[in-house]
Amino acid sequence: MKRLIFLVALILPHLLNAQLAAKALESNAELDLKERYQVMKTNSQTYEDYKVIKEYILDGFWKITVDSISKKESLLVAERQKVVDLQAELAASRQELANQQASVEGITFDSEHISVFGIHFRKSVFLIITIAVVAGLLTVIVGILARLKILQTTVKDKTQVADSLTHEFEEYKRKALERQSKLSRELQNERNKLVDLGRN
Repeated sequence: MKRLIFLVALILPHLLNAQLAAKALESNAELDLKERYQVMKTNSQTYEDYKVIKEYILDGFWKITVDSISKKESLLVAERQKVVDLQAELAASRQELANQQASVEGITFDSEHISVFGIHFRKSVFLIITIAVVAGLLTVIVGILARLKILQTTVKDKTQVADSLTHEFEEYKRKALERQSKLSRELQNERNKLVDLGRN
């Protein structure tokens, strides 16, 4: 039992000093590592050219240093993750921008072009081609109509000539029939006269 009391009496001052040092370091919690180092250096004892630092103070400083480094590393990891997230977001934004730009280019292309039978034409070229085709068709139609007019005139002239010839032929026929009738009558009259003369 005496040993136990002796051990407690021996360890208790060290524990109290360690707690006091830890409280002193905790009270300086807002200090950065350089300032803590200066506090530790000024609170340490000097032996000739050396500084004597108590082990529990050095352990506390080490713990605080490791905690600070761990905290900074965790902050660094978090910041790196933010950078990775931002880079991913930037890549997604760039991809979305590229998609929108492609969509705008597609809309612009569609607004400037027209597709006929799977062939893409600029609208101005298509308009010129359409006007040329319509003008060509109109020229062909006008040519056909002019040709029909000429043919109609020719047919009309030929019909008039045919009608005139038919009319002349009918007139000639009628006159020929009249002459034939007249000659037949005269012949009959002469026959009758001959018959009358032959009787008398």
